[in-house]
Amino acid sequence: MSPRLPGGETVLAAWPQPAALLDVAGRVVLANAALRGALGGAVLIRTGDAAARLFPAAEVAIQAALRGENPAPVVVEAVGLLRLVPLGGADGALLLLESLAPGMGARLEILGRLAGGIAHDFNNLLSVVLGAAGALRHVAPHGASAVAAAREIEAIEGAAQRGSGLVKQLLAFARQQVMAPRVLDLNETIRQLAIMLPRLLGARIELELDLQEPPRRIRVDPSQWDQVLLNLVVNARDAMQGVGRLRIATGRRLVLDSLALPAGRYAMVEVTDNGPGIPPETLPRIFEPFFSTKLNEGGTGLGLATVQGIIGQLGGQMEVESQPGQGTTFRILLPRHDGPLDLPEPPRPMPVAVPVGPILLVDDEPSLLRVANLCLQQAGFEVVQALDGEEALEQLEAGLRPCLIASDVAMPGMDGLSLARAARKIMPDVPILLLSGYAAAVVDSDLPAEGFRFLAKPYTPDALRMAVAGAFLPLAAQFKKEH
Repeated sequence: MSPRLPGGETVLAAWPQPAALLDVAGRVVLANAALRGALGGAVLIRTGDAAARLFPAAEVAIQAALRGENPAPVVVEAVGLLRLVPLGGADGALLLLESLAPGMGARLEILGRLAGGIAHDFNNLLSVVLGAAGALRHVAPHGASAVAAAREIEAIEGAAQRGSGLVKQLLAFARQQVMAPRVLDLNETIRQLAIMLPRLLGARIELELDLQEPPRRIRVDPSQWDQVLLNLVVNARDAMQGVGRLRIATGRRLVLDSLALPAGRYAMVEVTDNGPGIPPETLPRIFEPFFSTKLNEGGTGLGLATVQGIIGQLGGQMEVESQPGQGTTFRILLPRHDGPLDLPEPPRPMPVAVPVGPILLVDDEPSLLRVANLCLQQAGFEVVQALDGEEALEQLEAGLRPCLIASDVAMPGMDGLSLARAARKIMPDVPILLLSGYAAAVVDSDLPAEGFRFLAKPYTPDALRMAVAGAFLPLAAQFKKEH
């Protein structure tokens, strides 16, 4: 498949196997869409790039192929198996990428499921810790020992919250977080972020904004979007070691032919620093989970893996460009959204109608059921408990009429979402609050469209009480309308 043969490049472009054509100097003549898709954003290939710079581990094999030899395949960690095929004479070489292991995709899927399973169980434990700590506040001693007791309770709650943050990172990497997306003005999100950046960056890093007008709209979870941008900004700050220039730019891109992204119009964000750049041997691994160059400084190796997971779940893609001594650019592509902006929700009023009847509390974890029950009773609610969806449904069918159903989602047998839908057939207007740290059924569902509210585990007693109050708002509005 020589670049000198008529139609050779056309054939390569349509070839399903990831491949690139190299000239006699080892520069990329053409990289097909399959290769770009297989590499994702970890290695950004452009025409004229030196293949040895893109894949340093394969430099010897590349040079051998250019001399007309048939080198052995080279394993490039986190990328795959590179094969170099000499084309002879002045025609360069063909670079082919093969999966390192046929089951790699399956293994990543298994890892994602494992992360979800761990998140569910761990969040249940953290909810018990937070709930018990909250309950302790009501029975803590008074007097001089009260301050010491409060300090210990705060330490317990702080540790649980940090554990919750780590679980959220795992779920983001596995693309299994429950999102609350809103349509936002991209440029405005950057401006709002920029207000808080000077203190984060320090006095010796210059911040430059280059926001293209008119602004594009994106549909993202605001808190996760902030997490993505802050992660990239902090990485840039650390790379520059506190001195340099950080540029955040917005723009657009039209994608017509890509295996990595559906064709369409995309909004683009670039975060660029003028630091030392990423070493070529490190570049292919930066999105790899648990890989970190800052392990001695407490790095978990989940930062960029989390960012990539969030962007992937939003239907976008990450790209990175970096050369030693020339800084680094992280580029985010997100689908443009043409709908109206979602305005911030006004502060929630408390319900004006007093709920009648008990709360039906459903969870298959007895310790969590006990703590949540205590929390709701301390708030003045009567509570009826059920250890699974089937038991709860039986109580409803037997005539129980709760003022609200609060149910875990991931349970053996009937899950919480199935229970909620079955309960609505019996009580069409009953408020339903779903509780979960992770559940595939929730990730793939549009809960607001079905009239269900959601509270992520682990939750504090105050968060549970506020979520319950929020679930009563539709009834309160109806009460006010009728009276």
